[in-house]
Amino acid sequence: MKRWAILAALALAACNQTPTAPHDTVFVSDEKLDLLHLVDGATGEVTGTIRTGKRPRGQELSPDGKLLYVAAGNSNRIDVIDVATHRLLRSLHSGSDPERFAVSPDGKRIYVANEDHSTASIIDIASDKTVCEVPVGAQPEGVGISPDNHTLIVTSETASTAHFIDPANCKLLDSVMVGNRPRAVLFLKGGREAWVSSEQRGTISIFDPATRKIIDTIDLVQLLPQIEQVQAVEMLITRDDKRAFVALGRGNHVAEIDPATRKVVRTFPVGNRNWGIAFSPDQSRLYAVAGLSADMTIIDLKTNKVIRTVKLGGQPWGAVAVP
Repeated sequence: MKRWAILAALALAACNQTPTAPHDTVFVSDEKLDLLHLVDGATGEVTGTIRTGKRPRGQELSPDGKLLYVAAGNSNRIDVIDVATHRLLRSLHSGSDPERFAVSPDGKRIYVANEDHSTASIIDIASDKTVCEVPVGAQPEGVGISPDNHTLIVTSETASTAHFIDPANCKLLDSVMVGNRPRAVLFLKGGREAWVSSEQRGTISIFDPATRKIIDTIDLVQLLPQIEQVQAVEMLITRDDKRAFVALGRGNHVAEIDPATRKVVRTFPVGNRNWGIAFSPDQSRLYAVAGLSADMTIIDLKTNKVIRTVKLGGQPWGAVAVP
């Protein structure tokens, strides 16, 4: 065969090949087994585990993506893991019973909800010192920081309240009632809008952070009558602000919401009691972890189909994915 014919055949074969899904590593916190499961997001293969402090739940990446912070609630600490080597580098003193937290946009501080102490702690990462503790309502859980680092929102489960805090001055600015058992905080539109999910009520309260007023409410129970026991837990928004997702807890689904219309676009079936969700780094996949069925569902966001379910064991809580 002539050289040009060989090259043409190779080019044709390359064109006919199915594109390979990009690989990433999903870190899944397991509050029962005291570890992180490592999963290949493209294949669903469980590739290993990392030991952590007791009862790991909330996780966040450093702004540069090199460090993974993990809240070990029953050890009263935040574990710091090297993303590249999977090594536990150090542990930060977080205050009592951390569950969820947020890393400041400049990567210098961590804002922690101390669930059994009714405070929000601000931790300086470099010195491992508590800058201050701000009293909030009982059982604080959700934490969100605005992109400009000026507005910190902490939710209180028992008080059904969203607390607005000035992190620079460690000052509580306002407390606003929301749906029962608020869980997560999500900033949209560059920080001009903030969503607070309510697990028990199944709603999302939408705030104007500038005025600290609720401007709208998404009632998922009303919008999803076909799903029993609709809750609202973890939330995500794509980088272009066009697709929002919310874990429905014991509703055993993830709902996609159009942020522009605030209507449900579609739902995806997932495991039992889905609290944590995460995007793949390129946002082509969504990972949904479920504590009671002890699994992770992988969803293709290009085709909007469930690809596979990965059995993990234990009690998975949250997820973070890295390249």
